[in-house]
Amino acid sequence: MDYFQGVVTEFLRANRSTFVNTEYCIQLDAGCEPQKSRHWYCDAVAADFRNKTISLCEVTYSKSLHALVTRFRAWNNCWPLLCEAIKRDCSVPDDWSVRPHAFIPANLREKLNSKLATGIYTKTPCTMPYPKITTLEEVVPWKYCTWNREHQVEENDV
Repeated sequence: MDYFQGVVTEFLRANRSTFVNTEYCIQLDAGCEPQKSRHWYCDAVAADFRNKTISLCEVTYSKSLHALVTRFRAWNNCWPLLCEAIKRDCSVPDDWSVRPHAFIPANLREKLNSKLATGIYTKTPCTMPYPKITTLEEVVPWKYCTWNREHQVEENDV
């Protein structure tokens, strides 16, 4: 785990209705042996009980965003199976939603939006919801109440 994954994890945990599992192995197929190209290690999976949402959180400060976009492309290619796997392995009720969540530097937000708009989200079918994007500058502990973030207004939370 790199430094900012810990900062992001603490940010997510500051919301009292959210529980976080780090370095989570998402496997499309049940069992003890994850199959090649059918599993991923997600930086953090956040279960928000208030909003009945599972967030698949990826953290990066890579200027190219290549690995993040590649990850989102792979997830999109099997999104219904991925959601089933999350619900199966986490015992999540069927009425919960699953959404990707990217944590990136503020200066890369437009670049990520552009890469997603000209890549994943131009092809049909695109079954994965558009990722929530939070900048790393927003998650530093002096920007929010570290013991109770539940009343914080999130600008791009749709």
